[in-house]
Amino acid sequence: MGEGTAEGTTGTAQGLRCELLGPLRALRDGTEIPLGPPKQRAVLAVLLLQESRPLSYDGLVEAVWGGAPPAHVRNLVQKYVSGLRRALGEGPELSWTGAGYRLTGVRIDDLAERRRLVDEALAARDAGEVGRGVDLARRAEELWRGEFAEGLRAPYLEAERLRWAEKRLTVLEGRLAGEIALGRSFAYVHELVRLVAAYPLREHLVELLMLALCRTGRPSDALTAYEAARCRLADALGADPGPALRSLHARILRQDPELLPPVPVPVP
Repeated sequence: MGEGTAEGTTGTAQGLRCELLGPLRALRDGTEIPLGPPKQRAVLAVLLLQESRPLSYDGLVEAVWGGAPPAHVRNLVQKYVSGLRRALGEGPELSWTGAGYRLTGVRIDDLAERRRLVDEALAARDAGEVGRGVDLARRAEELWRGEFAEGLRAPYLEAERLRWAEKRLTVLEGRLAGEIALGRSFAYVHELVRLVAAYPLREHLVELLMLALCRTGRPSDALTAYEAARCRLADALGADPGPALRSLHARILRQDPELLPPVPVPVP
């Protein structure tokens, strides 16, 4: 579940909440405020992700428009910065420093909350509190409203979207591993089948599916899932399954008693 990055470490303006786990939105006292056209919103998202660090003019242009900005891009940057100052109102400060544009007094609140929940989930897991870790990971997942910065087209944000999709999937895998450890395999077999179909080359998901099938008394189906994954990896990558998947396959073949269905723990 770990991510190893710091998020949302700066202060935030009273009454203003910004979110990026889905379409960008800013709410003041619970009411969403208009943030202007898509490129203006992309500028805000990029600056928020700097976490109060200044971003040079060239860096901002590259982040939002890439290597082929429009001829009047300088006017657009000035227009969007002015528009954001009006939209955000009192509290946040979007200023020009010697090093570039700097947005302070506001943070990405849902990222900060997610970071805290994921950290607490990892600590609980390491302490042997599997059920609490699963619950915290589930709460972290529930903060997502869609794709990261959904709908905003900018090179920097598109790269971040891929990075956060990986982070999201890693936490989901950790939670499902915890659910299986708690004896709840039956409830999650269908979800794992769907995830394997969506990410057919992700071996950890196949491993979790195989384990869940074994824990529900379906070792032959687990072997079938392994063979299907082996064929996909060979066709797509010309590679064999990794050590973890091969090890689980061998354990199933020798009927490892640790793979038998455990006593289930009720889903809260």
